[in-house]
Amino acid sequence: MLILAIDTSTKIATVGLYDDKIGVVGETTLYVKTNHSNIIMTLIDNLLKMTGFTIKDVDKIAVSIGPGSFTGIRIGVAIAKGLTYGTDKQIVGINELDAIAHNVEKREGIIVPLIDARKGRVYYSMYRYEKNNLIRICDYRDGELEELLQTMKEEKYTFVGDGAFIYSSIIKENLKERGDIFSKSLSIPRGSVIAQMAVDKIEDNLYTLEPFYVNKSQAEREREIKNKKQN
Repeated sequence: MLILAIDTSTKIATVGLYDDKIGVVGETTLYVKTNHSNIIMTLIDNLLKMTGFTIKDVDKIAVSIGPGSFTGIRIGVAIAKGLTYGTDKQIVGINELDAIAHNVEKREGIIVPLIDARKGRVYYSMYRYEKNNLIRICDYRDGELEELLQTMKEEKYTFVGDGAFIYSSIIKENLKERGDIFSKSLSIPRGSVIAQMAVDKIEDNLYTLEPFYVNKSQAEREREIKNKKQN
C-alpha cells in the first residue's frame, strides 16, 4: 500500500510517501513564509516525479486535520479531498498533535506537543509510552501555557513542537529540570510520520471528514462578541 501524506497545519508544509512494505519512499518539508496554497501542489507533484510514481499509484491519502492554522488546515484538507474524490483511494485524517508527539522516541515521563496559538496560548495534549506504544492520556486542548505549566506536578515532561521553542524560557522558568525541550530539528511535522501513522488507521468518510480546530477562529469569536453586544 502506497500512502501520500499532506500537512499544511503549521508554518511547515510537508508531504511524504510511505510504502507499508518498503517504508519511507520520500519526503519534502519546507518552512512556508506566505501561503501553503502557493506551493503544496508543487511539492506533491515534485515528490511523485522524483520517486517515480504518479497519483494513480497512491492507495491512501493521509492529511493533517489540525489543530493549527485555520487557513492552512482548510487548504490541506481540501487538497486531500480533491485528490480522493471520484477515485477508489482511501482518505485518513491525522491529528497534528498526535503526529508531532510521534516524533519523540520512547522515554520516561510525559510527552507534551505544543503548537503555538499566539499570545501565550498553545494547542496541546499529553502522551506516555506504555509497552512501546505511545498513548494519549488527555483530551486535545488549547489554553494559556503558563496556566498549563502550573498544573504540572512531580512528573518529568518532554515538550515538542514550535510552541516548545517559542516559549522555552517560560517552560524552563516554571519547571526547571523537569521540563525538557526536544530537538528542534525533530520537532517539526513530518509527512513520512503522518503517512506511517495512517497505515493501520481505518479510513474516514470523504464527505464528513472535517478540520479539527479545538477552538473557534478569531473571526468567529469576534462575531460572537459583536452579536452579544447587539443583543
